[in-house]
Amino acid sequence: MRISWTTLFPTPAIVYYGTSSGNYSLSAKGSTNMYHYLRYTSGEIHDVVIGPLNPDTLYYYRCGIKFSPEFTFKTLPSPFPIKFAVVGDLGQTQRTSSTLEHIEKSNYDLLLLPGDLSYADMYQPRWDTFGHFVEPLASKRPWMVTEGNHERERIRGIYRKSFTSYNARWVMPYEECGSPSNLYYSFKAGGVHVLMLGSYANFEPGSNQYRWLQADLRKVDRRTTPWLIAVVHAPWYNSNEAHQGEYASFGMKKAMEDVLYRARVDVVFAGHVHAYERFVRVYKDQANECGPVYITSGAGGNHEGLALRFLEPQPKISAFREANFGHGQLSVLNATHAVWTWHRNKEDIAVASDNVVLRSLATVPTCYKSRIHGLNWNT
Repeated sequence: MRISWTTLFPTPAIVYYGTSSGNYSLSAKGSTNMYHYLRYTSGEIHDVVIGPLNPDTLYYYRCGIKFSPEFTFKTLPSPFPIKFAVVGDLGQTQRTSSTLEHIEKSNYDLLLLPGDLSYADMYQPRWDTFGHFVEPLASKRPWMVTEGNHERERIRGIYRKSFTSYNARWVMPYEECGSPSNLYYSFKAGGVHVLMLGSYANFEPGSNQYRWLQADLRKVDRRTTPWLIAVVHAPWYNSNEAHQGEYASFGMKKAMEDVLYRARVDVVFAGHVHAYERFVRVYKDQANECGPVYITSGAGGNHEGLALRFLEPQPKISAFREANFGHGQLSVLNATHAVWTWHRNKEDIAVASDNVVLRSLATVPTCYKSRIHGLNWNT
């Protein structure tokens, strides 16, 4: 478990933790860094990895000094059941607050955020306010994120480096999985292997990301990890008028769709489009029982508003679509079945407007037997 926090003044990068309130029998030390963006200088960003931890256990912890506020977090169940909250394009608006309130009530285990976090858009203090904004949830459960276009923050001719703030503030376990970049990585959550792919890192065949993805998939044993999920920012399948014809979408799809299909990825989540859409199992633009289910959940609450217009007629492979703010929940019940539900925001409650039962492709004999030559069971 990685714990990160920011302070205005020098503070030791240490976390005290234990399984009862006020009794911190364990501790771990980490690292501290700062970054500069034009005239902005961040506070001290502390990063500490703690563990090993017991599964499905509530821990109490303090950061930096023993007299700092006490927080709690709960570790993941092992291996099942496990509930993922999925929400992209968050921002920090009243609509975001509504989404996060609904997520908090869902008793989720882990949150997947497919890009576009703070909408700082080069105004760095918004990264600070975003940290305060999400702390009530992000301090209690793991938040696993990948980058979106709003994290790039590159200014042509003035500031040429991309993802400076994102890489400094949201360090993901890329080194632990052998990835050369914080922009793409993988992790295991119970019986689920999750690929967090980088829509804005080089993804062409032969690129570092492409080679890493192939190597990572070879390590996955679907007998012990029957579920395989991928997360991107820019959706590969999209029938909304918004964000059509973008290379981050069609270029990445062209480069990597075969790889994910051969690996029998179960679901691919995306954000970017500020609406919700679920496709049937798809491969090469056609319904395919052995392809992934593609889901766009990009309406977390951003200040840009909803993408209200969809292309007509609705494609046959598009099973459900609507332009509402909300979040999704993937409840992985066991090694064979999971339930996906889309919850739109409506006043004080989250209304379930779409749901589907999914079966792990690793347990579907026709899909396993028809896997393309070159990938074996352990990929």
